Amino acid sequence: MMGRGLGLIMLTLCLAWPAAQADLLDTLGERAQELAQAPWQAPATLEAPALEALDYDAHRQIRFNPERALWQGESDFQVQFLHAGFLFGQPVQVFEWVDGQREPIAFDPGLFRYDDDAARLTPEQRAAGGFSGLRVHYPLNRADVRDEFLVFQGASYFRLVGRGQRYGLSARGLAVDTTRLGSEEFPAFTEFHLQRPGPEDRHVNLYALLEGPSVTGAYAFQVRTTEPVTVDVEARLFARRDLTGLGIAPLTSMYTHGDLTGPIETDFRPRVHDSEGLLVRTRAGEWIWRPLTRPEAPRVSAFLDAAPSAFGLMQRTRGFAAYLDQEARYELRPSLWVEPGAGDWDAGRVVLLELPTPDETHDNIVAFWAPDSPMAAGESRRFSYRLTPRWERPPEHALAHVVRTRTGPAGVPGQGDPAPRDQRRFVVDFAGGPLDQLDGSLPVSAHLELHQGELAEPPQVGALPQGGWRATFVVAASAASPADMRLQLRLSDQVLTETWQYLWKGPDA
Repeated sequence: MMGRGLGLIMLTLCLAWPAAQADLLDTLGERAQELAQAPWQAPATLEAPALEALDYDAHRQIRFNPERALWQGESDFQVQFLHAGFLFGQPVQVFEWVDGQREPIAFDPGLFRYDDDAARLTPEQRAAGGFSGLRVHYPLNRADVRDEFLVFQGASYFRLVGRGQRYGLSARGLAVDTTRLGSEEFPAFTEFHLQRPGPEDRHVNLYALLEGPSVTGAYAFQVRTTEPVTVDVEARLFARRDLTGLGIAPLTSMYTHGDLTGPIETDFRPRVHDSEGLLVRTRAGEWIWRPLTRPEAPRVSAFLDAAPSAFGLMQRTRGFAAYLDQEARYELRPSLWVEPGAGDWDAGRVVLLELPTPDETHDNIVAFWAPDSPMAAGESRRFSYRLTPRWERPPEHALAHVVRTRTGPAGVPGQGDPAPRDQRRFVVDFAGGPLDQLDGSLPVSAHLELHQGELAEPPQVGALPQGGWRATFVVAASAASPADMRLQLRLSDQVLTETWQYLWKGPDA
């Protein structure tokens, strides 16, 4: 367990801080800058083999007692704490701020229930624990129920939902060298500072200190429970070394199968994913939709822009019948939309990383903003952005959107010899926006851009019987000459749809 000496050091550092709440982010930033100028020291970890040996189920059987929640009876917000153990072996420090005064919140096994297999832990083993994170509750859906809607746990990961939603994809404070597979760093939130909200407040402020081998940071989270729920993030970063692989506002998700991959023979569920596509709004006002897939090998895609406008990983398909999973309820999982604000945003790219995965228990999708300019050792940068969990696409997206992407053999069954293996048919369906107002006899056309690869059959466009429009075409591609495709529907010069974009690397990729 953590030595008493370390605990006294942490307390002394906290008591030396100024008391004014308005100075908290500045003070955390100064602390992060000082840490960045010193040699890296890994944060303390648990020295509690019994807690580290807990499996997933036994760790979940350690449950916080809701009657001991922070701000119980004082605010509509409540904070409950998560117990260290299993994969979460790095305890975090937590502090509360009230009227400009801060108080450390000490770990106490009495805050938790140790049920079932966890009940075997001895008093000494329980006392060796610590907090691994925290979750925030608020009556989002019913006035008499305080729903959990925000949780921080593990490295800099956190998850967020809106009304009626269930947890799905995650956000992170920062990504470092994510596309350098095997070399990624995971800086972690090591301290949390919580401002007590007023009895009638519908927002709460949280702060965090980030520490990692290559970078440190101070974060402020302003959480609003209005409709929709939003989290405004301000990050102040300090580089320990030269950084070329910085990822701002990273999102992490999961995709095993859906439209592009089709159902899996051994899985009764037609689709399994927390997100099904990346949506990007460019500075020029273009909306780009990139459907997700589960590749055979790691795949990195980049969407260049002069500065970020907005992006997110989206869950568009709703309705239980689309997923058929009574427990996971993927149809209730949120999209998460990132809108950059003030700060050192400059030219760069939205990066999408897709990884192979054996099953849904492993996240395999990552998206983030990557600045073009490296961050030099000793340099500091600031970024602010808003996170919004959504059911639908953003309201400012008025164009028709992609509702499905399907792919299959290029040939027509029963008509001549099979088509060559390097040819593939793509079927893209659009609906909504201006398409809803069009008569099926109008000359809607497909504007298809093909970079590399070859067009084997030009696109054909037609209205669908139950609404929407379909574009279908055939391309030829190989690993040496992949087909990078961009597709819009237009009426004369009027753009009717978002831009569908996809890269097909041929039948052997």
